[in-house]
Amino acid sequence: MSELTPRRRLLVLAICCMSLLIVSLDNTILNVALPALRSDFHASLSGLQWAIDAYLIVLASLLLLSGSTADRLGRRRVFQTGLLLFTTGSVLCSLAPSLGWLVAARVVQAVGGSMLNPVAMSIITNVFTEPRERARAIGVWGAVVGLSMAMGPIVGGLLVDSVGWRAIFWLNLPIGLAALTLTALFVPESRAPRPRRPDPLGQALMILLLGTLTFAIIEGPDLGWDAPGVLGGAAVAALALAGFARHAHRAAEPLIDPRFFRSVPFSGATVIAVSAFAALAGFLFLNTLYLQEVRGLSALHAGIYLLPMAAMTVVCGPLSGRLVGARGPRLPLQISGAAMLASGLLFALLDAETSNLTLFAAYVLFGIGFGTVNPPITNTAVSGMPRAQAGVAAAVASTSRQVGQALGVAVIGAVLAAGTGGHGQVTGFVTAARPAYWVLAGCGAAVLVLGVLTTGRRAARSAERTAVLFETGPERTTTPANAA
Repeated sequence: MSELTPRRRLLVLAICCMSLLIVSLDNTILNVALPALRSDFHASLSGLQWAIDAYLIVLASLLLLSGSTADRLGRRRVFQTGLLLFTTGSVLCSLAPSLGWLVAARVVQAVGGSMLNPVAMSIITNVFTEPRERARAIGVWGAVVGLSMAMGPIVGGLLVDSVGWRAIFWLNLPIGLAALTLTALFVPESRAPRPRRPDPLGQALMILLLGTLTFAIIEGPDLGWDAPGVLGGAAVAALALAGFARHAHRAAEPLIDPRFFRSVPFSGATVIAVSAFAALAGFLFLNTLYLQEVRGLSALHAGIYLLPMAAMTVVCGPLSGRLVGARGPRLPLQISGAAMLASGLLFALLDAETSNLTLFAAYVLFGIGFGTVNPPITNTAVSGMPRAQAGVAAAVASTSRQVGQALGVAVIGAVLAAGTGGHGQVTGFVTAARPAYWVLAGCGAAVLVLGVLTTGRRAARSAERTAVLFETGPERTTTPANAA
């Protein structure tokens, strides 16, 4: 790929950010619409969880496949296919006659969405080759997440209150079509010199693992944790995990190459991504239900209440990107973990919901924490790998985010359901939510601790050694028989 002009690179960045905007906007808007979905479809709390997690599970399961496919067939081609599928799925969501049909349409959305964010990040890393310039571009990428959070509650609340929840999916149509057209005109095609082969067995085990684990967590409060279906789901998930790990060490080119995780920063970024995005998904799930069903606010007013959190995410994303470029990922991760931990503790210890002042402080702190965490995660995940592996590395990082969100909604919803009788009644909501906020505080603590432990000099040397493994070619450094 020939060197692009600075203006063309910025245009490519803007087009890639459009895909992130519609994917992220879709999730934040849907959270605001949860009470409306409950009312229209008479949905249970677990039904609301599936409306979110069906999308996240499929998305997380296919991101790695999409990343490697884009490296092999062409990143622009796969990106365009994803835009088309995501836009089509959005139209189907807006026409859904029942919750079951909505969940099915969300699956179509997810198939398209899996071809967007990791592929877009791979395009960015191949266009912005200078490390500091790339860190700043990733900071802008992270800020788009904040922008979607800022727009989602307000725009979603306005649409839900004025037109209805179906209108939130119409919003994706003009943005998706515009991104599709601009991609064809301005985004250069690129491929990996040594693309990875498909891994159908690993892919199937990944889908089985995430699907059965999420089923067991979501349905546990309703069916009972000792119900045969729940126990069976947990057992299948455990077997799928064991089979996935064994297969990854034996296959020539597995879905997730275990060599990636010999890099301490990469492994740390993966766990940090799961923790941070689990906190985000759980936080939004809890607070949108609380603001509308306990405080009785409209969808628009609930969005306005959430605006301080979203605004701080917008502000902190670019600042964090610049900080990563100037000083590395450690300080941003420390700030992020400390802020999310403090926010969780305000709810867990002081019942922040009961006072507007503490509620505002908790929202601001969480916005600072989440806004600061995204750039160091992405930069760490892709910077230690050769450019030829950019698609796969970016896909692993994106998969970690989506897995975190799916687990966040499943676990936080299950904890809330356990405290409210399994159906999310408003009575005693604050008390029932307190254990859930301890979980969110634990996620913040994990980000803080791992941000320190996985960003030192020793960790950096492990990333350098890992990069060398991939530069030697596709052959494994150990034979399948003695791989550890």
